Amino acid sequence: MKLAIINTTRQNYGGNAYESMIAEVLSEEFDVKYVSIGAKIKNKFKYLEAPFVLWRIFKTGRKKEFDVVIRNFMSSLFLNKKPVKNVAAVFHIDNSTQFVIIRIIRYFLEKIIFWNLKKCDAVITEAKYWENYFKQKGYKNIYRIYNAFNFTAEEIELFKKKYNLTEKPIVYIGNCQKAKGVLESYDVLKNLDVHLVTSGRVRVKVSARNLELNYRDYLRLLKASSVVVAMSKL
Repeated sequence: MKLAIINTTRQNYGGNAYESMIAEVLSEEFDVKYVSIGAKIKNKFKYLEAPFVLWRIFKTGRKKEFDVVIRNFMSSLFLNKKPVKNVAAVFHIDNSTQFVIIRIIRYFLEKIIFWNLKKCDAVITEAKYWENYFKQKGYKNIYRIYNAFNFTAEEIELFKKKYNLTEKPIVYIGNCQKAKGVLESYDVLKNLDVHLVTSGRVRVKVSARNLELNYRDYLRLLKASSVVVAMSKL
């Protein structure tokens, strides 16, 4: 069986990390191709590439050589025709921090995407919140599959020493960007005697310790944390 995983972001965290895990697991049994069609521009001018991204999404919907195509939310704008099976993996839906014109455009695009999700053979979410969100909207094809990872106690201790996160509890407050609620989390928790940690590329300035980690070390950070604060501003 041949599978394709269609991805529209080149970031190395969040939903992309989950998709990498899907690819790793399925590759043990199936022929899996990971197709990244996101913007290559990484600065604020990346939106100029949007028409090309939409074109690349459209072209993936014309492919017939796969038995199953797994898509994230945005790439579900176009689906593959039968007999190809379409599976959507939805992690996050939020445009609140984007430019006004982008929010307006995405509003209409998302109308099409939500319609397409009803036609998918399955919609996968990684959280109870999103499972309930879709079920309340009348979707029947919803499946919840959590992230999965396992580490030894010795491995976690080595991680703490490597990043000088010993002696005090670790409180992870999320990806270092405004949309993740980092400013609010830091403001409330800044007086605690703990290691306050953020991750990813710094998009907003707070005095917490920020770590740009590979996928495996990011999972170690989650495991090492006494508390993980998920404050996405949906």
